[in-house]
Amino acid sequence: MSFFLKVLFSLMVCLVLQGCSRPPDLIGVEHPEVSSTDVPGIKSHKVFIMTSRARSSVEAEFYSRKRSEQLGLSSVIVTVPPRHATSKIERSKSNPPDPRRSFTVVEPVVYETDDGFLSSINRELAKRPPEDRTILGFIHGYNMTLSDATLRLTQFVEDSGFEGVPVLFSWASYASVTRYVYDLNSALQSRVQMVSVANLLTRSDAKRVDVLAWSMGSFAIMEGIVYAATTGQFDRKNRLKNVILASPDIDLDLFRAQLTLIPEVVDDIYILTSKADFALKFSSLIAGRQTRLGHANLEQLEGLGVSVIDLSEVDDVGTKSHGKFAESPQIVQLIGRGLQDTNSLGEVAGGETVSLPSLLIQDPRR
Repeated sequence: MSFFLKVLFSLMVCLVLQGCSRPPDLIGVEHPEVSSTDVPGIKSHKVFIMTSRARSSVEAEFYSRKRSEQLGLSSVIVTVPPRHATSKIERSKSNPPDPRRSFTVVEPVVYETDDGFLSSINRELAKRPPEDRTILGFIHGYNMTLSDATLRLTQFVEDSGFEGVPVLFSWASYASVTRYVYDLNSALQSRVQMVSVANLLTRSDAKRVDVLAWSMGSFAIMEGIVYAATTGQFDRKNRLKNVILASPDIDLDLFRAQLTLIPEVVDDIYILTSKADFALKFSSLIAGRQTRLGHANLEQLEGLGVSVIDLSEVDDVGTKSHGKFAESPQIVQLIGRGLQDTNSLGEVAGGETVSLPSLLIQDPRR
C-alpha cells in the first residue's frame, strides 16, 4: 500500500471512530433532578483552567476551538461518580449527565483579573497541608475539546492520588482528526501564553510546580519552555520540578534541537514512550515518516540526558494505547507516587527498574 493510501485509510478509520464516539460537551450542565451534593460517595475536584481558546457562546462548550491572543482564566468543579473504575472516564453519551453514574463538570467561573484567579488558587492551596501545596500543570494533546481535557485531567488526579491543585492549560485544538496542522499551529501559537501561565503560577503560594504534557501538548510545552528560556523568563523562582512528556508527539530531531537551547531543564525531563503507540505511528506517516519522540527506540534516545520510561510491554490496557499515562492503573499510580511521595519519578524507579512487568527505566543521572 502506498504512503498516500496508508494515510487516507488511517484518516477514514479515525473519522469513523470519531463520528461514533465523541460525546457532547458538558461544562456547566447539571442534572435537573439529581444534585451532585445529594449523591453518597461522590467525589469532587476543583480544576483551574488557563487557556488560549476564545470564549464560546455555545452551551456546554465554555471555550471554543478558536484561538485567542488573550489568556482565559477559569475554574470548574468536576465530580467523580461513586463507582468510578480506576483509569476510566465514565462519561455520559448525552446531556444532562447523571452524577450517580458519570463525571460532571459544574460551577464554571470566569476570572476577570489575574489577582482574582491567583486568590482562588491560593485558597485551594491553603486548604492543604504544607507538603501538598503543589500545582500539577496538565497540557492536553491533539483532537481534544475543553471538556475532553478537563475530564482527562480530573481522572488522572483522582486515580493517581495527587493531593495538590490541578491546573489545565488548554490550547486551541480544533477537536477534529482532519485538522492536525491547525492543531500543530495552535500549539505553537500558545507558547506566548505559556509564559504568562508560568509567570502567574510562580506568583502563587505553591512550593512546587510539576508539568504533565500529553501527545501534542508535549510539543507545546517544549516550545513554551524554549521561548521562555531564550527570552530570559524561565522559572525565575526555581519552582519547576518535573516535566513529564507522555507519548510526546514531537519530531525527534526537533526535540534534540530544543534540548540544546534549555540545558538547565534536561535533568528534569521524563519521557513516556511506547513502540506500539498507534496514534504516533499515524503522526509519523503525516510527518513524512519522521520519528516521533514517543515512538523512538531507547537507543535513539541515548545521550540526550533525559530519563526514559518505556511502556511498550505494559499490558493492563491495549498495547496500542496513546493514553497509557492515564489509562493504565499501573502507570497512573507510578506517576502519582513520583509526584506525591518522593517528588521524583527517578527516585520511584530506584535508578534502573520498577516493579512493573517489562517496564524499563533509562535514567542517565544514575
